[in-house]
Amino acid sequence: RIIGVEPVSLPRRSPIAHMRSRADVLEEFFTGSGRSFVAPQTLRRLNLAEGAQPQTERGQQFPPLAALAEAPPGAIIVDIGVAQRLLDRPGKLSRLVIADEETFDEARLKGVAGDALRLVAPDDDSDLAHLTDSFHLNLTAFGFLAFLVGLFIVHAAYGLAFEQRLATLRTLRALGVAPPHLIAAMAFEIAVLTLIAGGAGVLGGHAIAQALLPDVAQSLESLYGAQISDRLTLDARWWLSGLAMAGAGAALAAASGLTKALRLPALSFARPMAWRGAHHRYLRRQAALAALALVAAAGAYGFGEGLASGFAIIGLALLAAALSLPIGLAGALALGERFAHRPLARWFFADGRQEISGLSLALMALLIALATNIGVGGMVEGFRQTFDRWLDARLVAEIYFEAATPADARDIEAWARTQPDIAAILPVWRAKTRIGGWPVDVVGMTPHEPYTAHFPLIDAVPDAWTALHAQDAVLVSEQLARRLGFALGATLEFPASGRDWRARIVGVFPDYGNPKGQLRIDHEKLKRYFDDASGVHYSLRVDPGVTARVIENMQQRFGGKIARIVDQAEVKTLSTDIFERTFAVTTALNTLTLIVSGVALFASLLTLGDMRRARIAPVWALGATRRELAGLEMARVMAFAAGAAAFAIPLGLFMTWCLVAIVNVAAFGWRLPFHMFPAQWLAVFLIALGAAAFAALIPFARLARVSPTELLKVFSNER
Repeated sequence: RIIGVEPVSLPRRSPIAHMRSRADVLEEFFTGSGRSFVAPQTLRRLNLAEGAQPQTERGQQFPPLAALAEAPPGAIIVDIGVAQRLLDRPGKLSRLVIADEETFDEARLKGVAGDALRLVAPDDDSDLAHLTDSFHLNLTAFGFLAFLVGLFIVHAAYGLAFEQRLATLRTLRALGVAPPHLIAAMAFEIAVLTLIAGGAGVLGGHAIAQALLPDVAQSLESLYGAQISDRLTLDARWWLSGLAMAGAGAALAAASGLTKALRLPALSFARPMAWRGAHHRYLRRQAALAALALVAAAGAYGFGEGLASGFAIIGLALLAAALSLPIGLAGALALGERFAHRPLARWFFADGRQEISGLSLALMALLIALATNIGVGGMVEGFRQTFDRWLDARLVAEIYFEAATPADARDIEAWARTQPDIAAILPVWRAKTRIGGWPVDVVGMTPHEPYTAHFPLIDAVPDAWTALHAQDAVLVSEQLARRLGFALGATLEFPASGRDWRARIVGVFPDYGNPKGQLRIDHEKLKRYFDDASGVHYSLRVDPGVTARVIENMQQRFGGKIARIVDQAEVKTLSTDIFERTFAVTTALNTLTLIVSGVALFASLLTLGDMRRARIAPVWALGATRRELAGLEMARVMAFAAGAAAFAIPLGLFMTWCLVAIVNVAAFGWRLPFHMFPAQWLAVFLIALGAAAFAALIPFARLARVSPTELLKVFSNER
């Protein structure tokens, strides 16, 4: 954007008003060839250096560029005379800014300028603040989800590492090292590893955030006009918060293991399976915790409200399912053992119940990642399909334009009525009002086929379109209806020009992506009740084959009288692009969580591989081949992954429902239809099997190639 300003007369509350208090800026502005001030991130985005003089499409050269930290992102600030030259609009202004502190007489201005000027109220920031809070809460919730997955992974890794080091701990205890000293040394070791891993995590998180920020910035600017920097600063707060989360997670993950190690008597260290003997009691405790989490989720649904309640329901449901997974797998293995007849098959199921204790946390992490993939993926894909259908229904005209002034709009409309290529002229005039303290746009509609046949309605009274144009009636956006509790058929009273207007609600329509409320009323009533209606927005129905020609003719004939003109395809492309960029963060976090859970499963299997030789060696000694044992181990892990995927499908569907029915409604005011995608379930099921196969490949390949000597050492070294 090119912003031409007269800095001396800028209102004090203007975002760039401080320019007039800086003598160096004013001097550069008014002397020599002038200056073009840009934000540092804008310079980087343009790949230009200070002092460069780029050219416009018309070949007009900018004054030398200079970085100004206070400049808004995505804009170049120049003197107003320079802007007129660059835009080829000599002697013309786009806007006059009215200072908030000044007393403004709108009637007097209208008497002097007539229709040449129209008053445009500043956008209300409260809706943007609400959306910003919702956006932050969504990202925070996904961050905590990733943290929960990481917590399971670290807890599993610590438990396996501790069991691997039992022999060392036994030796140290036998040499006289006191348990408190041993625990202190282990805690110090954990702290050092946490600092290293936490530091790497902060740097990695910063890199991921920096990679995703441009998409987020473009989405916020396109949807809500909010401009943010495209650069992040890795300050002390990032380091402290990241290391604090890493430390808290490590403490939670290691606390139970350190406590158990402290309480175990010295002789218990001679039995590597000492902790697994209590596995059934552990499963009973998990069942109780899962039931408690389900009760808490039901309470949050019944008594809570808003975003926090929605995310609490999702989090508690994920926790309950994760805690239930080992119980379900253990039950399935017990059932298989009951019906198995061959000794090797019975060993397969019985040994699997022992292996669950070592893999349960990694499988929980995989379950959460798979369920999140189904839940979020289902919501995004359902939103994409709904959004595409909504765009097709809303964007039925081929050309959309905004005139510079109402007088220009009348000239263009009169010309358009004489053009054989233009089948229909649809005014889309707009006005503003407030209902319940919320800013609301009022849009006029003409009784024409593009609206009556295509405009989407969620709910409506019979003959809603007839009532809209023949009676005092309105259509309300879903956000407005939900936020203020409007019901179909109710009478709505809201401010119009000079008085309040009462109208009956005859329909509710979806309005995705709009942070404000919206009313749709008859076009003639808009002109009658709202003197300040914009009168400059129109859409045109033309044959798609002549769209480009009509736009070119309009631009050549009217030039500066047209403030903006776009065709349907451009609007749809822009809207779809915004949609994809908006969900780039969600997709990235989803993929990252799935990758991390796969790595966790790989690490667990790699660690368990050496530990399980003591259980596999006797079966090998009884006649089973190494390749056969490796195949059984692979089959068992694949079965565990399939069980996790089976748990993940209903959990993911529940998560999708929570997102569309609770979270989206609380965050944005609209409810999306609930969609199911069986092909996505199959893909997730295959991903689970693929992740398990990839994770098991190296450990079980090592098992298949292990030498008989190594297996015999198990008996010679038996403790």
